[in-house]
Amino acid sequence: MRILLTGSNGLLGQKLVALLRNQPDVTLIATSRGPNKLANIYPDLYFVPLDVTDRAQVQRVIAAERPTHLLHTAAMTNVDECELNQEQCWQQNVTAIEHLVEACTEHQVHLIHVSTDFIFSGEEGPLTEEAEPGPVNFYGKSKLAAEHVVQASLGAWAILRTVLVYGTAHDYGRTNIVLWVRDSLRAGKAISVVDDQLRTPTLAEDLAQGCWLAARRNATGIYHISGNELFTPYQMALQVADYFQLDKSLITKVDASSFSQPAKRPLRTGFIIEKAQRDLGFQPHSFVQGIALLQQQNAAE
Repeated sequence: MRILLTGSNGLLGQKLVALLRNQPDVTLIATSRGPNKLANIYPDLYFVPLDVTDRAQVQRVIAAERPTHLLHTAAMTNVDECELNQEQCWQQNVTAIEHLVEACTEHQVHLIHVSTDFIFSGEEGPLTEEAEPGPVNFYGKSKLAAEHVVQASLGAWAILRTVLVYGTAHDYGRTNIVLWVRDSLRAGKAISVVDDQLRTPTLAEDLAQGCWLAARRNATGIYHISGNELFTPYQMALQVADYFQLDKSLITKVDASSFSQPAKRPLRTGFIIEKAQRDLGFQPHSFVQGIALLQQQNAAE
């Protein structure tokens, strides 16, 4: 297998590099728009610069590298930034996939596209793959439009939707709920955490494993890839406090309406992952196991 990975500098991209570079019979082509952030960690990593919004560049790289599979993880995922910069969001999340679908169809590349629970309205959950989409923000609209582009492809494709991905990565500016809660409580800082949103949080390593399972099995169709436990962010914060034996009284539960954010969030999502478990053999970590892994990785740095 020759696997071309977009977004190799991102959280999921870095986890996929770590996973795939050691797989026998896999040749990995890592790509990203910026310089390779992993050059010092994996000096032997084969890296090709690629801006997926540039049609000519997409055509050139896929024609030259001839992958059998393409894992598309590159995206604009900051929900509020997408709301405020809609043209840029559309370029990165929709125009890019149009270019990739065109090139993958021409060169018979199996495309695996990562999507999100934010394509749903938040009126109910957890959700199966058959649930009716209804995004409430521009990020969700862009990701749903991208799904429609993939589904119209004449080539082989799979869409892997996920929920609230958390993890640690090298030279990665964004934090995650586990380390944010831990570091805030260690510093004696009071925090407010929403208790009216429901999610099935996903460890980044688990999502990477789901992508690899889909590629290895040449899976087609839509799969929900997430954790298997439904929590509010407030409940997650309490678990983090318990794990690190920190003061839970510093955590105040609030409604999402108490935060002023440009983009509306769906209230209730979360996924039913039985299809991925059955068809792909996907088995996620529990949230407590995910906390333990992040602590282990953080201690090793």
